[in-house]
Amino acid sequence: VLLANEKLSVPITCKIRVFPEIDRTVKYAQMLEKAGCQLLTVHGRTKEQKGPLAGVASWEHIQAVRKAVSIPVFANGNIQCLSDVEECIRKTGVHGVMSAEGNLHNPALFEGRNPLVWEMAEEYLEIVQKYPCPLSYVRAHLFKLWHHTLQVYQQLREELGKVKTLEGILDVNRELKLRCQEEIAHQKEGEKPKEGLPFFHWICQPYIRPGPRERCKENGASGTEKGVRGKRALEEEEDGNSELLSKNKQKKKLRNPNKSFDPSLKPKYAKCDQCGNPKVSQC
Repeated sequence: VLLANEKLSVPITCKIRVFPEIDRTVKYAQMLEKAGCQLLTVHGRTKEQKGPLAGVASWEHIQAVRKAVSIPVFANGNIQCLSDVEECIRKTGVHGVMSAEGNLHNPALFEGRNPLVWEMAEEYLEIVQKYPCPLSYVRAHLFKLWHHTLQVYQQLREELGKVKTLEGILDVNRELKLRCQEEIAHQKEGEKPKEGLPFFHWICQPYIRPGPRERCKENGASGTEKGVRGKRALEEEEDGNSELLSKNKQKKKLRNPNKSFDPSLKPKYAKCDQCGNPKVSQC
């Protein structure tokens, strides 16, 4: 950061995750400010809080950083709708807010709207046709936008994962739209969204990822069983569920929809008596 600030004419901005300790996080932020960072975004989760271990972001850490530095600070984490943006700014005093997954599931988040999914999907696909990009990017965006609907229409989920052309993706998108419109046409008066969703699945809304404690309960693990279970153990239990896999495994799943992450199917290696890792010739 110091070298970039000295050599470049553009402002240097940084984004960090927090340490478990607030004091350590504050010292790190102050170090970046001293090095020349001119705008700092603080993601209120630790580096370990990813995938199934994401949990809730700490706005307390972000607030402490905001008070300790003189440069503009942006907050990141727990932003699922516009009211979250307003609450975050009020509680932390930051100058701005970023949103990742919340904005991917509902691109109209910062407008305070919850539009029909296909409206956002069609608008996005129009941009893609005008400004082409790798198909994997398009597929990933549509998996986010149609997330709740794809839980209902699993076959179309598989098709979206396998299709190899933009035309094929457009076809799947049209079919998803038709299925939703048929559902709306046959909807009974007073019917409520299923699966505990705030809106019907064809409306843009956030996907609330289960926290690590919820995941442990689902898998029958008690809170005292060896403390919080490791990330790898949780990932292994997911057995190919691409919404709960790590981002790297989700990419592999998109390239090869038939790929399984079932740990029982992995090749078995002889273990080293000393360290427990796979045994090699030097052991």
